[in-house]
Order: sequence, then structure tokens, then C-alpha cells
Amino acid sequence: MPARPRRAAAALAATASIALFASACTGSTENKGTGDDPNAKTSITFWHGWAAPSEVKAIEDNIARFEKAHPNIKVKVVGGINDDKLGQALRAGGSNGPDVVSSFTTSNVGKFCSSGALADLKPFIEKDKLDLDKLFPKVLQEYTQFEGKRCSLPLLSDAYGLYYNKDAFEQAGIKAPPKTWSEFTEVAKKLTKPKGDSYERLGFMPNYLGYETVVEHYMSQWDHTYFDKDGKSNIAKDPAFAEMMTYQKSLVDALGGFQKLDKYRTTFGDEWGAKHPFHTGQVAMQLDGEWRLNFVKEAKVTFDVGVAPMPVADDELAEYGKGYLSGTIMGIAPQSKKQNAAWELVKYMTTDTDAVVSFANGIGNVPSTLEALKSPNLKLDDRFKVFLDIAKHPESSTMTGAVNGPAYQETLSSLAHKYEKGQITDLKKGLADTAAQIDRDIAAAK
Repeated sequence: MPARPRRAAAALAATASIALFASACTGSTENKGTGDDPNAKTSITFWHGWAAPSEVKAIEDNIARFEKAHPNIKVKVVGGINDDKLGQALRAGGSNGPDVVSSFTTSNVGKFCSSGALADLKPFIEKDKLDLDKLFPKVLQEYTQFEGKRCSLPLLSDAYGLYYNKDAFEQAGIKAPPKTWSEFTEVAKKLTKPKGDSYERLGFMPNYLGYETVVEHYMSQWDHTYFDKDGKSNIAKDPAFAEMMTYQKSLVDALGGFQKLDKYRTTFGDEWGAKHPFHTGQVAMQLDGEWRLNFVKEAKVTFDVGVAPMPVADDELAEYGKGYLSGTIMGIAPQSKKQNAAWELVKYMTTDTDAVVSFANGIGNVPSTLEALKSPNLKLDDRFKVFLDIAKHPESSTMTGAVNGPAYQETLSSLAHKYEKGQITDLKKGLADTAAQIDRDIAAAK
């Protein structure tokens, strides 16, 4: 699914869309709804971000099923829409804009909801008496709302786990994937084969600029709380953040140091192509999402690939099996004059079990409803069950929403980058200064 670059260093790549959504406010955060008749013959426009042929076909198939179930509603589909274009359209309004939108950037939900960039779905949910607790896992409910306002619903989800080269494991005498971070360091060292000032093979690329090894993905494997009950940054008070950063830096140092690792990183192929370093054997373990299974097949990887949950903190072994969750969201443009018809599409694609299962089968993502997660009609790689289990794990988590979207993650990531490089040595002070900056930025955005 190369149309989804959000997954690579997502917290550092969202700045442009943040600026757009900051100005996307419609002037009112209250959804007044529209008087359109969802049973009348009409047409609506749906914008989405998928672009790969297989993904586009899966969307078209899903829309065809919707139109068959709702013969009075025709859907014009526009694909390849990133959050920048989406933000511009929601800001501009007008008859040429979308009625229904989807986004891969769950970290922007706080901005969507608080600014009114997406319509409040509460009236529609109440009208149809939907019980979200019976429909969606808790984490997915959390990342599709902000401070009690629900402006989106989940459309499929992503679960992050550990891919590993089984052949390399066997050669190194490693019997099973590591469950704790201390075990992980030893396994990564055993799998690493130095070659001069570089590597023949690296056990794992720990640097924050590595593919998917971003702060929020690491943090999911420690019990943590980004904000306290008063909404203030908790990163300097919660010891989990210092523990994670200290561990990550120790892993960097154990595998050769930042400079050596970063130089090796520049030799990697594209994250979304056949030359991904895991495919080529340049790294023996990779943090990634369920979609990588399809890429492994397409790249015709020659070694046996295993999948497992990521390790957990050494004192949290009982929580092994958890992971980071994210996904696609759907919402309604507040300027749409056909919001009731738009809601029918959102409701169908996000809550109809057959629709969710068929779409999950089509693009290889994790189903987003509780019923779809246990559907016998899922037709996925046997290894996919690992990701289903991560998605259902009670301790799996995602990044907390904020009024300024992922800006606080960018601020935290900036500290993390400087710490792993050795540019900042006083981590306690760094976390305190970063927490203060996060608080100032959030206050300014309100």
C-alpha cells in the first residue's frame, strides 16, 4: 500500500497538514445537520487517500456494494487525496468539495473535531441508536473522537508488530522472538554481522529515522500517559518516557552507535518498494504493520518470515502481546448539503460487518469492528492472526489526541532525536523543558 506514507515517521511528517487544518475551521464546531432526505435519489462525493491499484479496486468494490444496498444514492469517488488537499477542500467549502472524506492521519482527529473541520456525528449516531461500545474496540473509539466530540468513525485499523527473518534466527541459534526489551537487545546483537565500518546484516535499525521506529511506536510497549488529568504534558513526570528513551539509546549504542547506524540507514531502499531493507536481508527484524505481509509476498522475499508482537518493558511481561494501533478514519464535510445521505455511506462502510470484512480482505488491513474481527469470512495470511490478536489486546494503545494534532509528538520527537545523537545528555531536564513547550503550544492553539 504505497499510498500510505503516513506510516513512516508519521509524527515528523504531519507539519504541513497541521497548518492547513488550523485554518480549516468552519466557524462553528456545532453540527446543524441538513434536511436532505437520505431515501431520495441523490449523489454524493467521497474523497479518500488510497492510490495503489489493488486498494482502488477494493474501494470501488465496497462502493458498488453500498450502491446496491442503497440504489437511490450514487457515489462519485476521488482517490489519492492526501491531508493537505483534504484540508484545503474543507477550508474552502463550496459545491465542488467532498461530502464524505477519509484520512490516514488519526493524529489529526483532535484538530478535526475541535476546529469543526469535520461534522459532529453524534446526532446521526443517536438517530440510528448505534451502540459504539458494541461496535468498536475501545482504542479505535478513542482515536476517532476528541474531548467528547465525535467527528469520525474508524474504517479498518493498523496494528504494529515485529517481523523477523526466521532463517537468520535459525543460523544464530535463536529459538523464538524476544518478549522483553533486554532480550531484544541480545537477539539484535546476535543477528548483527559487522562488515568493516558498516554491516553485512543489522539485527534491527533502532534509530528514530528508521522505518516505523518513531517515538509513539516505541512508547506503546511501555505503560505510559502523555497527559495528566488536567491536560498538562506528563512526559517529565511519567518515568516510562525516560525509560524508553534510555533504552532506545542503549540499543543504538549496543549496535554500533548513531553515526554508524545512520550511515547504514542511508543505503536502504524505499519503504514501499521491493528493496525495503527487511526484504533484502539488510535488517533481520523490522517493526511494521500488518500491511507488510502483502509487501513481503509482492517482493518475493526468499527467506521464511515470522511475525510476533513487539517486546515489552522488562517489568511488564504480563502485557506481552500488546502493540501500537492506528488506522483510517471517515467523516462528513460540515459544508455538505447532503449530510444524511453522506452518513448512510459512513455508517455502511464503518459498521456493516460484510462491508468491513470484504474491505479488510481487499487491502490487507485489520478489521475495525468487533464482529468483523471474529468473522469466519476473513481471508488473510495465517500470520495475520498475530495482528488481530494485537488489535484485540486490552493493553494495546495509540497516541493521545490533542487540540493541535500531532504537534506535541513532533516536539517530543525532536528531543528524542537529539538525545539518541548525544546532543542532549541531561534527559531529565530535556523532558521537563519539552513538557513545558508542549503545554505552551497547546495553550496557544486553544
